[in-house]
Amino acid sequence: MANNAGAKKAIRKIEARTEVNKARRTRVRTFLRKFQEAVTAGDATAAKTAFVEAQSELMRAVSKGVVHKNTGSRKVSRLAAQLKKISAA
Repeated sequence: MANNAGAKKAIRKIEARTEVNKARRTRVRTFLRKFQEAVTAGDATAAKTAFVEAQSELMRAVSKGVVHKNTGSRKVSRLAAQLKKISAA
């Protein structure tokens, strides 16, 4: 348990930051889900627009520190591979 004012303030800041990061992570997952839905539907144009939005949101999460840089890059790479696969078909 926090004993001094600085530690108590740190706990408050961590809680606030956790809430913000949860919201950002949820937002990223929403865009990823939209992309997956477009891919499973087989709609290449919708998948392309969803990919651009998902990529943007993922990299934004990386810049905010919610997602690690390599994790973001890996996910974008896999999304791009899925998009390439559906566009070729």
